[in-house]
Amino acid sequence: MLSQNRLRDHGIQVGVLQPGQFNAITDVPGVQVGHSTLIEDENIRTGVTSILPHSGNIFQEKVPAAIFVGNGFGKLAGYTQVKELGNLETPIILTNTLSVPTAMNALIGYTLNQPENQNVRSVNAVVGETNDGYLNDIRGRHVTEDDVLQAIENATSGPVTEGNVGAGTGTICFGFKGGIGTSSRVLPKKSGGYTVGVLVQTNFGGVLQIAGVDVGKKLGHYSNSFKYSPDGSCMMVVLTDAPLDARNLERLAKRAMLGLSRTGGIASNGSGDYVIAVSTAEACRIPYQSDDLIQSHPTLRNGAMTPLFLATIEATEEAILNSLFAGETMIGRDGHKIEALPKKKVLAMLKEAGKMD
Repeated sequence: MLSQNRLRDHGIQVGVLQPGQFNAITDVPGVQVGHSTLIEDENIRTGVTSILPHSGNIFQEKVPAAIFVGNGFGKLAGYTQVKELGNLETPIILTNTLSVPTAMNALIGYTLNQPENQNVRSVNAVVGETNDGYLNDIRGRHVTEDDVLQAIENATSGPVTEGNVGAGTGTICFGFKGGIGTSSRVLPKKSGGYTVGVLVQTNFGGVLQIAGVDVGKKLGHYSNSFKYSPDGSCMMVVLTDAPLDARNLERLAKRAMLGLSRTGGIASNGSGDYVIAVSTAEACRIPYQSDDLIQSHPTLRNGAMTPLFLATIEATEEAILNSLFAGETMIGRDGHKIEALPKKKVLAMLKEAGKMD
């Protein structure tokens, strides 16, 4: 990865829990992330990001899942079945608003074409989005099914590329260039030693705060009516290897919104703020077919959830800030230009506030 493009590269610590090896959602064992980035001509600035909870056939080995709607001005496909059944049966795809149907078609085809799924007649494809129409010719609907499949095929473990990539290619955050961001937290052994990883697609507004410092206010990057639209969206994907059922995953998902608020996000009227939470614990996987009438899985007690809540809040906050630190100035549709976060000014503020190691 590029140097000095993440919050911790500058000695800024968010929270009290420690990140994993990569400080990414891929610190959760078995998780893979892939991107397909479209930067073409003067007007195309978009893409696709895929998140795979495990490397097997997800339809045949479903995973417990929940979705929390912070503000529902969005087009998240697949929500109702996840809500009803409490599981996920496809990779998670993120893209732009008008490419959701294309991504669904690709994800359905990907699932049906897997050898074990020859008799499958229904697929609940989960596709999230934000609107990148300021920088991208979104009406051109340039994302193809091949782009979606490429993002799935490109998925790997290890470090995750952030900023102007994949579904974050054309997105805007707090009036600056946003994009893809990720972070993780590992619980102490006494709390289970579980890992929580978060990946975000940032395209929303508010008054930016970093490590408790009123950066947006100090930059004068707001007014009573805002200097930029506070509308947009934020997709948040929370994965953990903790053995959780759908009920506690929904509780976990709610805490991601607290992480968003710690960055100054306000979940405005025109913002689609969604959290998809998944447990990747192998012991919790749900077989597509079984001769057993009763399924039995281990699940963490309610009283053990608090450390996971904190991990989710911290990882979401840092993932959002990483998307801003990695974002680079971009010129797109009709010459529209969005500047990167002015990191020199921001770092000076943080240093003055004693927030840098």
